[in-house]
Amino acid sequence: MTTTARRRDGHLARERMLEEAMVAIAEDGLAGLTMSALARRLGTSGGHILYYFGSKDLLLLEALRWSENALTDERRALLTRRVGIERKLELFLELYLPRGPRDPRWTLWIELWARTASNEPLRQAQAEIDRGWQDDLESLLAKGVRQGRFAADLDVTTRASELLALLDGLSTRVVLGQGGADRDSALRMAMSVTARLVERG
Repeated sequence: MTTTARRRDGHLARERMLEEAMVAIAEDGLAGLTMSALARRLGTSGGHILYYFGSKDLLLLEALRWSENALTDERRALLTRRVGIERKLELFLELYLPRGPRDPRWTLWIELWARTASNEPLRQAQAEIDRGWQDDLESLLAKGVRQGRFAADLDVTTRASELLALLDGLSTRVVLGQGGADRDSALRMAMSVTARLVERG
């Protein structure tokens, strides 16, 4: 087998592990995701998975990166759609929020947030992911200002940070099932607050 073929096969094997990890989290929750359980699902050994990731923490981080990369593609496509700026902002909110209480991406975020304080590489990786959302939301808000759809004096950096903090809080409530929160009610609240934050005077 050529080096290129080995690399391709290794990439596919790694991606298959990440995909299966996300499916397992959606079905059984994060507590049920052990190396041995994932190995059984894949028909391989825990040692084989460790060969690719080194530890469970790194597996979880890479699974989150893999999931976020797919959303990055969706987000960038959203920003180029030929729809009004208000609709684009609504679609952005929809994309950010979890799909429901078993959303594996958000389950991972919550788990990894708890580990960030004692793990600098993890903190840096999360900051990098967050930066992508922040930059794209700032771009969206700035376009709305230029079009005269949002407040002319809007501080897009501050507003983007505030909106993402709001979305993080709402998303956590949905995933944890706090206060009967669900995706639809979270989206309605996000849209209502967003409208007030960006509206023209």
